[in-house]
Amino acid sequence: MGPTRIRVGVVAERRKAQSPWADFLYRPVSVLEGIPAAPSGTVIGTEGDRTTFYAGEAAIELHRTETANYRNNLASGAPLLWIVLRPGSGEVGLDVLLVTADPAEGEALTGAGNDLIEPVPMPVSIRQVVEKFIAEHHVEQTFFKRERAKFAPPARRASGSQEDT
Repeated sequence: MGPTRIRVGVVAERRKAQSPWADFLYRPVSVLEGIPAAPSGTVIGTEGDRTTFYAGEAAIELHRTETANYRNNLASGAPLLWIVLRPGSGEVGLDVLLVTADPAEGEALTGAGNDLIEPVPMPVSIRQVVEKFIAEHHVEQTFFKRERAKFAPPARRASGSQEDT
């Protein structure tokens, strides 16, 4: 059985940069449950130097082995989704690479590189799907502490023995 997928649309924001090296700065701002009929790049709104637009679609994959991470995310009181955007060649200039509900995966993706990784609030409808997934698939893992083997240092050889020559 493969992962459960939740199809989502990603909303991003573009604003004028205050830098000589970039014209605009981008950041993901929210996730929509489902895929809108609008094409990527559709402007949702403009306010001052900020433009909000539909950046594209993705699928959140829920894996049975990661239910503890999803549960921790929901238990935080403010569950998040991590969005990864990558500079692209399309009209928008960005590609939606990934959306995840796994905080460990989201944090692991924040390494070096040109990808934009931002957490955004998890919509209630997606939270409900994640809660149902956890209820169906979570198996509590009991902690088992292994006993370490006793360390016995190797016997020291006597100095001046024939093996030293």
